[in-house]
Amino acid sequence: MPRLRAAFLFLALATAAPAQWIEKDSREENSFDGHVVHRHIDLAESETDKRAVIDLALFSTKSCKLRVTDNADGVNLADAMRRENCIAGINGGYFDPNFAPLGLRIIDGKVTSRLTRGRLMSGVLASDNAIHIFRVAEFSVRRKPTAAIECGPFLVGLAKPLRGLEAMRAARRTFAATGSGDRAALGFCSDATLADLARILAVPLGDFKIQRALNLDGGSSSAFWFRRHDGTAFSIPEEKAVRDFVGIVAR
Repeated sequence: MPRLRAAFLFLALATAAPAQWIEKDSREENSFDGHVVHRHIDLAESETDKRAVIDLALFSTKSCKLRVTDNADGVNLADAMRRENCIAGINGGYFDPNFAPLGLRIIDGKVTSRLTRGRLMSGVLASDNAIHIFRVAEFSVRRKPTAAIECGPFLVGLAKPLRGLEAMRAARRTFAATGSGDRAALGFCSDATLADLARILAVPLGDFKIQRALNLDGGSSSAFWFRRHDGTAFSIPEEKAVRDFVGIVAR
């Protein structure tokens, strides 16, 4: 009987295990200066008909850093990235109905919006000599980052998807991720729930193994822009004006 119960328990756990996301196809291209790689990845979930597409702007923190850009005048991402001479970028954090930023925001070393506490506001993306994704409790302004933005929820920690994330509503998503060594990325995902996005990002995306990932403002705010090697741009535009952007610039 104990062996029979153990067999039933094993079968129940195996049945409850979530299906895995599998890379089906990918392609990549270099930026105009060779510092950033745009990796486009098509994924499918095993045992279901779910599909997702990830676009990554992948870079080394030795050659690039992040720049947070205020967007009080409501221009689009593409125009802002060209104006700021960025290599790639995505939309930034949350904002209220009055178009005021929500949560910590540091631009060129200056705090322009204060740290806040909230269920979704669980992490801080920060750039100094490296790129960091902190939990709110880990972060201190005494680190003096040149750029930072607070958002959430946390998606991946210790290379594992976080539990308890919303699993019903699919939407466009943007995120930041850090890997081992000096590698980091900004990214965009086609329609996915937060739970699915966390599981996708916990799977190696080519040779990029994510250690931590943080969700940024999604849905109609989601946008992605990358300047190709020939000077043209790959662009996924936002559907509404957003308050700030996160761009990648050369050190």
